Amino acid sequence: MKKSELRKISIAQRKEIAPNETAEKSLLILNNIFAYFDFTKTNFVHCFLPIKRFNEIDTHLIFHKIWQDFPRIQTVVPRVDFQTLKMTSLIYNAETELVENSWNISEPKHDEFIEPERIDAVFVPLLCADKRGFRVGYGKGFYDRFLKDCRPDCLKIGLNYFQPVEEISDVTEYDIKLDFLVTPERVIVF
Repeated sequence: MKKSELRKISIAQRKEIAPNETAEKSLLILNNIFAYFDFTKTNFVHCFLPIKRFNEIDTHLIFHKIWQDFPRIQTVVPRVDFQTLKMTSLIYNAETELVENSWNISEPKHDEFIEPERIDAVFVPLLCADKRGFRVGYGKGFYDRFLKDCRPDCLKIGLNYFQPVEEISDVTEYDIKLDFLVTPERVIVF
């Protein structure tokens, strides 16, 4: 199936998830992450802040777990430039002041950037993934461009409420594959 079709289906599926189910599934995803991955040698983790109106996974749970159990790990979040379609990473911690950008997405107010080459793991938002590790996002290519600049050994970890579909039929050479997909049920290795 093509990305545009999968995007429509996935957005509709996600809208059907009730708030209490979102919280439950987010907690299961958190548990799977920390049961599977070893963060003892990790220095920088990039993770998206959830967009509530899109019913995204509650990644605040991931941040709080890292801050509590791995205080030496620096967490970073994206800032998007909608003119250049580039994404950068900014330091994010419990004291970080957030502001909403023009798309009503929360971002740090400060300008403490971290270069993509320093990031050890990226938690990648997505609407849908296939069994090969390719993903469907919101369609602007921010994460594909960003992941291209990360180190080859940087872990690319997709987070999704749903299991992968068989195949995304219109993958291009610009699409960056995930290494893992974490769902409420399991961790899938690609």
